[in-house]
Order: sequence, then structure tokens, then C-alpha cells
Amino acid sequence: MTPQWRTLEHAGSHLRCVDYGGDGRPVVLLHGLAGYGREWDDTAGWLPSGHRTIAPDQRGHGGSERRPADLSRSAFVGDVAAWIEELGLAPAILIGQSLGAHTAFLTAARRPDLVRALVVAEATPQADPGAPGGVRAWLERWPVPFATRDDAVAYFGGGSLWAHAWADGLEQTPDGLRPSFEIPVMLAALDESSRESYWQEWERIRCPTLVVHAAGGEGCPQLYRRMVDALPEARLAEIQDAGHDVHLDQPARWRAAVEAFLATL
Repeated sequence: MTPQWRTLEHAGSHLRCVDYGGDGRPVVLLHGLAGYGREWDDTAGWLPSGHRTIAPDQRGHGGSERRPADLSRSAFVGDVAAWIEELGLAPAILIGQSLGAHTAFLTAARRPDLVRALVVAEATPQADPGAPGGVRAWLERWPVPFATRDDAVAYFGGGSLWAHAWADGLEQTPDGLRPSFEIPVMLAALDESSRESYWQEWERIRCPTLVVHAAGGEGCPQLYRRMVDALPEARLAEIQDAGHDVHLDQPARWRAAVEAFLATL
């Protein structure tokens, strides 16, 4: 089935998601900060045919509201809940990376009726005060506008799924390719999680949970072990030779870890 775009007006914001179709157990794929829904094309392509898969552009990203008034963690959770309820997907399997994984586990904690199982990749409940500064420095280094897609792919390292996904997230403007987000919005989206920890909410999760840590990614291994030890139905998968965008950096190892988890549900 050719992916279809769906739109939703929720809490004063225009939202968009890509619907990959399929029948059976619903899956919601949640990208990280500065990402977009179709960065999940590879993952959606190998998910078993017995799944119905969607991937939202989260607020502030891609084709969703570019400058939403509310960038709180609650607003992101509310959007996920709205998609699940609008499309009749409850209870869904939530699979997220980075900021998307943070949103996923908060949804599981706050709306357990909507969540069947959870995959949390490269995110922890621990406050990360250094995140906004690191993100700002990285995004401001991009030599935008890129004249061509090939220039963008080359800048992001060339040849890999990771490079192509980041290049494809850019949008055409009159002077070239630019990000489909605003840097101040990205920093505002990180503000709450940079200041607050969410261990109490994490410990309320009761659905089967896979915690994925990229060995070359962010966060110390002890945090990920603490996450698993805190939940009755959690397991840890460590992906070797992977960076923070584990689903794009090591797609074969990511697939093996997620497929093994889904087979247990």
C-alpha cells in the first residue's frame, strides 16, 4: 500500500501523519527532535504485515504546526493520544526514538488504556540539562541552505540510511533546501525534559517494554539498566556500533531487536 497522509486538528494545532496502512496490531512510530514521520520508512517497510502502522510529524516538525503555542511534554502526549483515538488504534504499540521515545513512555504512563507495548530507544526519564546547548550547536552548524539534495547527503556523511533520511527531511525553499523546523522551537521542545526528571512516571508503566540503548549513543549505560530494573516487564537491547539515531545508523540490528520483542507480544 502506498503511504497516505492524514491530517488532524487538535488543541489548536494542525497535525499530520503518514499512514503506512496494514491490518492487525496498531503501531505508532515517533521520531526524535528535528525528525519527521517518513524517516521511519525503512522500519515501516519490514514491520510484519499483521500491523497497522502510522508515523506522525510531531508538533513543530515537518508538515505539522511549525510554531505551536504549546511545546510542553503534555502537549506532545496529547497529540499521540489524539491520533490513537481518531484512528481507532487503541491499544497501540508505541515505538519511539529520543524525544519521540520520551513522548511514548509518558503516554504509556499517563494513558495506559491506549498502549499495548512500548519500545524506548535512546531516551531516559533523567533530566538532561546539557541537551539544549548541544542541540543548538549541532543545528547551527548546518550550512543551510543546501543547494541540492546531493550536497545535503554529502554533508550528513553520504551513502548511509542516516544521511539520506536527514537530507530527505529538508524542504525546498526559493534559495535552496532548509530544515522543516525552527531552531527556537526545537530548543523550546527540549526545555521541560532538560529541567525535570520523570522517574515516578516511568515506574508506573506496566506494559511490555523494550529499552534500546545505542552503544555509541547518548546517556550512560547505568541509566538504561536502572530503567529496566524499575519495570516488571522490561528488557534491554544494546545495539553495538550505533549512534543516537539507532534506527537509521544500524537498521539491521535495530530490526533484529524490535522483531524479537514484537514476537513475544
